[in-house]
Amino acid sequence: MSPTSYDPTSHLLLTPDDHDAPARVARLRELGIGDAPVPEFDEFARRLAQITGAPYAMVNFIDENRQYFAGLYTPDVDQTVELGPNQPTAQPGRVMARDHGYCPHVIVRRKALVLEDVCDYPRFAGNPVVDEIGIRSYLGAPLIDRTGMALGTVCVVDQEPRPWGRQGLETIKTMAAELVEQIHRMERGA
Repeated sequence: MSPTSYDPTSHLLLTPDDHDAPARVARLRELGIGDAPVPEFDEFARRLAQITGAPYAMVNFIDENRQYFAGLYTPDVDQTVELGPNQPTAQPGRVMARDHGYCPHVIVRRKALVLEDVCDYPRFAGNPVVDEIGIRSYLGAPLIDRTGMALGTVCVVDQEPRPWGRQGLETIKTMAAELVEQIHRMERGA
């Protein structure tokens, strides 16, 4: 019998395995979205921020290595900064590493995620976005299209804890469904 070492943090999977990523990338290519800004998605993110009162909102598509915010709303004018591991004062930008943030969890879980204060959850408190940009609260939902594929997410974040509650959960789920319908209309060319 070989000795086994115990790792108390092994249950804290910071970035979940995403076995659907290759199929998602193929579906996003088919739709022509996920790797460039889309003005309609920027407008959607602006409206999402306005509805929730959050300072940051995103329409996020995730591949094997990165996240791409095809829709982005920030309180700052410049929305082109890339967020990476060596930028401790970075603001949310269009590209983010896959191991940053909470959307990778939403896409794998295929369910909305409400984190009123990320520091209340050891699994999420150690995420790089907490220290790099001061994210303290998150509200996100998956974009599940007509094929059953989780294409991406819609989310809002704040640098302060937020009592999103049941109303926040219902709002983000409703907004995700609305955006999926918009994507389907784009696909049909309507």
